[in-house]
Amino acid sequence: MNFLRLPFLVNLTLVVISIIGLGYLLALGQSILAPFFLAFLMAMLFLPAATFMERKLRFPRSISTMTSVFVMLAILSGLIYFFGSQLSDFSKDIPHLRDQVTTVFSNLQHWISKTFNVKIDEQLDYINQGLNKLLSSSGVILGFTFGIFSSGFGFIVFFTLFFIFILNYRRVLNNFIVTVFNEKHKASVQEVVNEIRVMTKKYIFGLCLQVLIVSMLCTILLTVLGIKYAILLAILTGLLNVIPYLGICISLLISCFIAFATGAPSTCVYVAIGYIAIHIIDGNIVLPFVVGSKVKINALFSFIGIILGEHLWGIAGMFLCIPAIAIIKIIFERVDGLKPWGKLLGEEEKPNKKKKSYKISKNITLKEMD
Repeated sequence: MNFLRLPFLVNLTLVVISIIGLGYLLALGQSILAPFFLAFLMAMLFLPAATFMERKLRFPRSISTMTSVFVMLAILSGLIYFFGSQLSDFSKDIPHLRDQVTTVFSNLQHWISKTFNVKIDEQLDYINQGLNKLLSSSGVILGFTFGIFSSGFGFIVFFTLFFIFILNYRRVLNNFIVTVFNEKHKASVQEVVNEIRVMTKKYIFGLCLQVLIVSMLCTILLTVLGIKYAILLAILTGLLNVIPYLGICISLLISCFIAFATGAPSTCVYVAIGYIAIHIIDGNIVLPFVVGSKVKINALFSFIGIILGEHLWGIAGMFLCIPAIAIIKIIFERVDGLKPWGKLLGEEEKPNKKKKSYKISKNITLKEMD
């Protein structure tokens, strides 16, 4: 029976039931699927290095895999150590920050009362009490920051094990995906697998480059403005920037709060202006060159993906939603009945001249034939 020839209402019912069932399974398997997908992305990033060690250096598959694991764990340990030491210093300054915030709000209260003749004592007292509770609870701040990177020790263990297995048994997995389909579809399936592998590798590499560039720009900005914990805030901004649209807003609020608590209130304005300028540079210069050309997902479905990712997998889902949508888009574009959905996920195509379009399509065809 051909699925595409069924009545529209039957097709729609099957699609809705499939989406609900798939969403339920994704939410149910969060503790396994989230580290598995992250391990898959990182395995694609380390795949060229592992292949180089096996082909050029003549390393066995197990040695190249373990070398990649040690490099990845060294980078992860360095990040954990850096954030741990910085957060330890930050927790020691929390009483000072609480006193400074209280003083600033008290001065603001007197200025508003004197300037506008508005009695806001009760409201500002309530705000001060809330800020005191927030700043006195260092565990909340530390827990929120660490929660950005993982959901616990089990996440890291599963992620490491999946990373080892995917790299070590990548040929078995590739052969299974190709051979599970009919013989006439093997060429198309292999092409999709290769395209997903190349896209994932370029996307992760471009994402790391984007994090590095944004972190450097924020470090320069915050250092020039004399903001305390400039490097910590800059790296946190670079990592949060991985989350489209929402990440830069969260990092802006955190940086403005630290600038407000450790310096003059006017510094917050300069921080906000600087972050907006960095976001403009990132969105119009950095992103199109290092990330945007690799994963072309329109803003609407990027935002929907962030919401669904957070709902299904929490903070990890917000980071993993964009590469997941990009992989789905590649698969949709290769299946005849799903091509309209692939175009729906992508960006709007700009009209080109016929001659230019012909040349581009011809080059792509020749490249695919090669």
